Formats: sequence, C-alpha cells, structure tokens
Amino acid sequence: EGKDVSLDLPIAPWEAALGASVKCPTPGGAVMLKIPPNTTKSRTMRLKGKGIPGNPPGDMHAVLKIELPPANTDKAKEIYQQMEREMPFDPRAGLGV
Repeated sequence: EGKDVSLDLPIAPWEAALGASVKCPTPGGAVMLKIPPNTTKSRTMRLKGKGIPGNPPGDMHAVLKIELPPANTDKAKEIYQQMEREMPFDPRAGLGV
C-alpha cells in the first residue's frame, strides 16, 4: 500500500505468551522486533519507517501469526496433554455455546 508494506510474521506460542525478541525481515534488512507478553491472535505491530525507503519512508506492518508445533511425537503429545490438564483454557468461551 504505497510505501507501507505488510508481512505475516510467524511466532511460537511461547513467544506470544511470554514475550520475545524475534528477527523480522524488512525491505532494508532484518530488525529485532519485541513481542510483548500475552500477545494474542493476529496482532499487528507497526515498525515506523521500516517500509519502502523514500522521503518519507513507508512503514512496515508485521501481522503476528501464532504457529503451533506439531504433536507428531510421544513427547510432544505428552506436553500438549499436560497443558490441557494444567492450563484451564476454552478458546470458544466467548461464543456462548
């Protein structure tokens, strides 16, 4: 959009929950982006002046996408089962069903 650019930036669930600094590609090269703790679905973070270079430069919009690790090993399944037991969480709680 003009000099502004957007990027879907994959992050791990623990980076979203705990906060992290992750590398984010921009037209001018990679930068470190600070993910705040308790980041939720599809949060957009603006990197002012990191879009298409110019006078003035555009902005970069990183849309955070939380990616789940696969449960493709016994250990991974065990970790997910432990989370299910110890972390009461209903992703559909707001739907009223």
